[in-house]
Amino acid sequence: MEILIPIIILGVMGAAFGVLLGFAAKAFRVEKDERIEQVGELLAGANCGGCGYAGCSAYAEALCKGVANLSDCPSTKDDAKEKIAEILGVSAGSANPKVAKVMCKGNCDNAVMMCEYEGITDCIAASRYGGGDKTCSYGCIGYGTCVDVCQFDAIRVDDHVAYVDPKKCVGCGACVDICPQHTIQLVDASQRTFVKCMSHAKGAAMKNICSAGCIGCKICEKSCPKQAITVTENLASINYDLCINCGICASKCPKKIIHFVRPDGTRPYHDQPQA
Repeated sequence: MEILIPIIILGVMGAAFGVLLGFAAKAFRVEKDERIEQVGELLAGANCGGCGYAGCSAYAEALCKGVANLSDCPSTKDDAKEKIAEILGVSAGSANPKVAKVMCKGNCDNAVMMCEYEGITDCIAASRYGGGDKTCSYGCIGYGTCVDVCQFDAIRVDDHVAYVDPKKCVGCGACVDICPQHTIQLVDASQRTFVKCMSHAKGAAMKNICSAGCIGCKICEKSCPKQAITVTENLASINYDLCINCGICASKCPKKIIHFVRPDGTRPYHDQPQA
């Protein structure tokens, strides 16, 4: 009996604890939405952060909770979004696709170099140490930090200035966020006219900085039939809501820094700038 009684007590205690644990498991159980995994499998899986969430898993959870929109993701294809919409019972919606554009033409032929930079070949590091080797303090530094963060192989650095391949770009904005010069912008993919300069230097001083820089002459502003382009602080800028992509400003620009592409993909005004 001295051995049996402790065994019985332990057995009763074990049963009691088992019942309590079972009750606690049911009482504090966290219901998992099965749709999260289904939605996650349909997302691009790039974890680019373009949606504003830490990754695709967090975005999938936000979609299922109804606090995020399908249009927030720039990477997921439209057919996948339609399948996700069916799972969630919502409308896939429509959003104008975005692409990144580098607003600078300061390559080695155009930009005036002020020194031979020998520091860390990183745009952020160079911006903190004199801004690299170009005289222009506004343009692309050209050391490829944007290339490093692009998960879609859409950016390259050629002749000391970055270029974006619109066919590969998904508009995630990673390059926009990392660029210390803010020369990369997200624009509607349908937009075909851009001012490829960010400098506010006066026209007289521009020749000592870059031969492909805006001189603030206002010829583009005067020639635009929709008043979509204005010159402020020596720099032309386009109001994309008003721009009809007629290309007149590009044809009139004496420095040829307005980038215009026809619907067929050709560029009629890409000759060398006037002196």
